[in-house]
Amino acid sequence: QVQLVESGGGLVQAGGSLRLSCAASGRTFSGHTMAWFRQAPGKAREFVAGITWSAGNTDYADSVKGRFTISRDNAKNTMYLQMNSLKPEDTAVYFCAARRSIIVSRLGYNYWGQGTQVTVSS
Repeated sequence: QVQLVESGGGLVQAGGSLRLSCAASGRTFSGHTMAWFRQAPGKAREFVAGITWSAGNTDYADSVKGRFTISRDNAKNTMYLQMNSLKPEDTAVYFCAARRSIIVSRLGYNYWGQGTQVTVSS
C-alpha cells in the first residue's frame, strides 16, 4: 500500500523557518513528480511547489517563490520543503502528493498524504 507521510509542521513566528518532510513507502516513485499543496481554513487546496523525479525541474506558486525551496532525496524516497521568511498567510495544512509524470504538473495527483499543520503567528 502506498503511503505518503508528512512531518515537520508546527508553530513558528512570522519571519521564521520550517522544513517539511514527506516520506514515501509502499512503492518506488521512480518517474513520479511530487508536490506540496496547502489548504487554509475556509479556502480551497492550492498548489505550493512541485519537483520532477530527476529534480531537474521545479515549479512554485507565485506566493512562495523566493521563500520556499522544494527538494527530494530519491535514495531515501523523501521530499522536502524548506520554508523561510514565513508569513501568517502561510498558515495551512500542508499535503504532499505524487503522480506519474515527467514534467511538473499542478493537477492530477493521485497519491496524497494526510497533511501536517503549519501555523505562523504574527
